[in-house]
Amino acid sequence: MSTIPENVESTLELLGSGNYVSDRSLATAVHLSIQLGRPLFLEGEAGVGKTEIAKVLSETLGRKLVRLQCYEGLDVASAVYEWNYSSQMIEIRMAEAEGVKDRDQLGDDIFSDKFLIRRPLLQALEPSEGGAPVLLIDELDRTDEAFEAYLLEVLSDFQITIPEIGTVKAAETPIVIITSNRTREIHDALKRRCFYYWVDYPDAERELEILAIKAPQANEKLSRQVVEFVQRLRGMDLFKVPGIAETIDWASALHQLDIIELTPDAIDDTLGVLLKYQDDIAKIRGSEAAKILDEVKSEIATAQLASG
Repeated sequence: MSTIPENVESTLELLGSGNYVSDRSLATAVHLSIQLGRPLFLEGEAGVGKTEIAKVLSETLGRKLVRLQCYEGLDVASAVYEWNYSSQMIEIRMAEAEGVKDRDQLGDDIFSDKFLIRRPLLQALEPSEGGAPVLLIDELDRTDEAFEAYLLEVLSDFQITIPEIGTVKAAETPIVIITSNRTREIHDALKRRCFYYWVDYPDAERELEILAIKAPQANEKLSRQVVEFVQRLRGMDLFKVPGIAETIDWASALHQLDIIELTPDAIDDTLGVLLKYQDDIAKIRGSEAAKILDEVKSEIATAQLASG
């Protein structure tokens, strides 16, 4: 178990030790969130590494990762807690068979801790070996406003009210990472309870660093061509431009095919790894891909000549 980083530099080192290539501004946001006990709200396009931050913090700090994957229709029973109704019914039948007539006592028995099923939000408030867990609330934008409103108590006071039992409050504040792909706007009331950071696509040099860590089997020349090609795609009018995850997958796939340098045929054969919509693939495949590749190779050659 690692200690909580005391400054931005040590936070950068912590993320780096988990193979996460971060810039200083993101490390600053992570550091402040941990030190001040405030949730960190990460917004950005899919595939830019938002979720990975929570995983890396869990791994490097030796903390339990509690993940709540959001979806449309998510409710309290799935996210917070529910009662084990079948076990409660068995308990009631057994009490009736034994002639128990004290309804108040029976009510206390069936709404006790042993019948409580803890879902991610409640789990995150409980003591955990190694310290408070890392709570990942992933893709919050997929839920509805009613669930957002429920989260306000959790994120303000790190407590949950269970009517049959009372209020459960965290003894130690969990590290909370909330992500959103911005398919809809999250309400200001929730954002005010968090520190905010927009996770953007990396520039070419940082993406090359990421490839060196995540796809080290790809040679340097291929990695450079892959990164420059993807950087150009992100400037085009596509339905969904590739994220960092797709860049890593593409470099790994090309290496698996024993490709050591990008060619128009190699690009056409593997575009489905990089792009996820047929309209985008049709737009890039063929002459457009060859044109982009020529630009990439020309720019790389110019940069190499300039560097000596």
